[in-house]
Amino acid sequence: MLLKGERTFVVRDSGGFVVHVNMPGWLRPNPTDHGHGPLAMVVESLLDPGRQIAMHEHRNDEIISWVPDSVMRHDDRATGRLVIDRDHLMVMNAGASFWHSEETLASDPPLRMLQILIRPRATDLEPKIQYGPLPAAAANAWRHLVGPEGEDAPFYVRSAVDVFDIRLEAGAKVEFPYRQDRDLYFYVFTGSVVVGSQMFAECEQGLSLSGGRLDAEAAVLRMLVAFLLDPDAPVTRQGTIGDHRKIPSAIFIRAFLRWRKFRHMWYRLFSQRRPKGKKAM
Repeated sequence: MLLKGERTFVVRDSGGFVVHVNMPGWLRPNPTDHGHGPLAMVVESLLDPGRQIAMHEHRNDEIISWVPDSVMRHDDRATGRLVIDRDHLMVMNAGASFWHSEETLASDPPLRMLQILIRPRATDLEPKIQYGPLPAAAANAWRHLVGPEGEDAPFYVRSAVDVFDIRLEAGAKVEFPYRQDRDLYFYVFTGSVVVGSQMFAECEQGLSLSGGRLDAEAAVLRMLVAFLLDPDAPVTRQGTIGDHRKIPSAIFIRAFLRWRKFRHMWYRLFSQRRPKGKKAM
């Protein structure tokens, strides 16, 4: 089953710092969780030049910082200053506690990136940070970025998730990463793509629940991030961001999504029946 999600309606604007929060679990017909297994949320973050996010704490979140263009400047009390860009990735295994800040310089271009929140397998693990160069990207080929700890991906999280990215040229067609015991979630960062006869535009997302193999065909040049995850993996839901206490409950979201669907149906019906206005004299 392939489920499609439109551009998220969860947006927070803090003045020069805007986040669009994508909840994978809300793609399900009757959601019971904002996340889907170990994948808590995928946040598209936009930061104006010269904007700083002051030092703050994370706990019990595994945070992947993916910056396909521009730069994000990180600082923390353990490793100091780091620069994340299209050639470098950072994974913050926050564990029991990790403090950091983020910023762009006035001379930097506007920043658009993904911050991916993964639920770890247990609470209060040892805090760590991983930073380094990314493997070279090949045209129209998936690049394996992150995997479970102890496996062969360049970076790791302490949970059952693999993360991939791709830059797909217009007209190219590729098969999504596949594993028989995993669900697939993907996010279209730029461009548009056809998956399973459905068109997914920029900032739209898809969730395939233990289905068969899927192909992605690019309508235009685009970037895509994909996740293979075990929906039944043991996780903790104590993350300061990924499972923040202010996230609406599943009951509220089910009611809201039903209301929104009814509103769209009513609007389409009303638009079709509304008589056309008279032509101007």
